[in-house]
Amino acid sequence: MKTTDKKEFESSNIFGIGKPNDAFAKYFIGQSYLNPLVEFGKSPLFLANVTFEPGCRNNWHIHHAKQGGGQVLICTAGEGWYQEFGKEPVALCPGAVIVIPANVKHWHGAQADSWFSHISVEVPGEGCSNEWLEPVTDVEYARLGKE
Repeated sequence: MKTTDKKEFESSNIFGIGKPNDAFAKYFIGQSYLNPLVEFGKSPLFLANVTFEPGCRNNWHIHHAKQGGGQVLICTAGEGWYQEFGKEPVALCPGAVIVIPANVKHWHGAQADSWFSHISVEVPGEGCSNEWLEPVTDVEYARLGKE
């Protein structure tokens, strides 16, 4: 369900918006929110519901790993975007599942006219680290869905 109304979105976002994602704000354009679904370090997988206000997106980034690793996105509310470097963007809606292999440059976030949430699953592996890269520019973002 596409919506710019925060209250309407919150009623459909079953995992909750959580708190402002201030620790990672420098890697986002716009406001994101984080609601951890498991306590960090108490589970073999870290799962969190990440919410993006309309137009919010994270920078290009890579989940590095020597073996295993990567990320899985389970879209839960609103409408968003996912894009791998050099590939066409993919529109996201509730129920979409994106498997991001380790060492793939990508970004994800909300569509310009909708709030968006996904559960982020950090896949365990050896030698895992995240590399945050350049922002998705306003020009790049404005072209989404119009090409």
